[in-house]
Amino acid sequence: MAELNRRQLLKAGAAGSLAATLTGCGLLPRKAGHHPDQYTGAVGLPDGGFGVCAIDRSGQPLWQSPMKTRGHSGCIRPTGEDVVFFERRPGWTFYVIDQATGQRRHQVRAAEGEHFVGHGVFSPDGRWLYATGSRYQQGEGIVIVYDAHQGYRRSHSFDLHGVGPHQITLHPDGQTLVIGLGGILTHPDYDRIKLNLDTMEPALVLMDRNSGEIRGRFRPDHHWQSTRHVDVAPTGRVYVAYQYQGPLYETPPLLARLEEGKLREYRFDADTQASLANYIASVIAHPENDLVAAASPVGGTAIVFEGQSGKLRAKAEITDCAGVQALAGGDFLISSGQGKLVRLGADKPPQELAQLPVYWDHHLV
Repeated sequence: MAELNRRQLLKAGAAGSLAATLTGCGLLPRKAGHHPDQYTGAVGLPDGGFGVCAIDRSGQPLWQSPMKTRGHSGCIRPTGEDVVFFERRPGWTFYVIDQATGQRRHQVRAAEGEHFVGHGVFSPDGRWLYATGSRYQQGEGIVIVYDAHQGYRRSHSFDLHGVGPHQITLHPDGQTLVIGLGGILTHPDYDRIKLNLDTMEPALVLMDRNSGEIRGRFRPDHHWQSTRHVDVAPTGRVYVAYQYQGPLYETPPLLARLEEGKLREYRFDADTQASLANYIASVIAHPENDLVAAASPVGGTAIVFEGQSGKLRAKAEITDCAGVQALAGGDFLISSGQGKLVRLGADKPPQELAQLPVYWDHHLV
């Protein structure tokens, strides 16, 4: 549904300036953490093309860098000079972009027989890029390691001993990779058709980034709870988000935290569960508090809840919402495939901040 809406928008959109229309305030709020004055994301463009777009807090474009196909997500190199964006699964290329100017520094193709799945993360020193991917003929999920000091040359890979990896991030310990293993087998020749729904084995995987040793594998309650997106709070608490592959009339938990060696799942009230439409596209733990935000483009719903208790603190209807970013001060920024940027915090109504003539993809980086 979200894909169709975005394509319709791309066809219907008129070419024009990328300047934002700010509707809520004079400046966009600051992000939490690094680079607080820049927002970057993969976008669809009004002329039907694709790219990566960065805007400042006034909503003005800092730069726009073209992509050949639709992008998905990326990661910022800790040294600050590079931002990396991946093509949407199955992706054959990632792009290394100068974060200050938008100039493309490298365009890296996947090795023969491999493809990317849209996500990556850097080592703390910025040397190693870890990208989730697949050996698609064998149906093997892997983590592919690239050496940024050598022009992003492929160095080696680690086996995940499962299929369908998606988002990857780094634990605050600096050593442990946190990976959502969706469990869904696909093949590029079959246009994302899910080939193994009856035998899926999704999991949250913890991996040593140096040795590739799997230090933990934690499974959801049901094999249809495809474990796709992950985030880690500064405290080390790990959160996961599912995309349920069963019937829509079933409304199982879609979010969980890792606690005492188990995935403790959150269940909200019936209306909220139904509004999430069995699909979470992003989950973000706020670094300044105990709040967590998640967004469903299929259900057009974004929520904020307490990580410890699971208490729902906010819910907003935002058509095609998907990207989530933590804001300084404790709130979240939600982006949508219709170009909107919306501020959402606990116990307060959503505030639309900006409208751009671009169509944000699933993640803000």
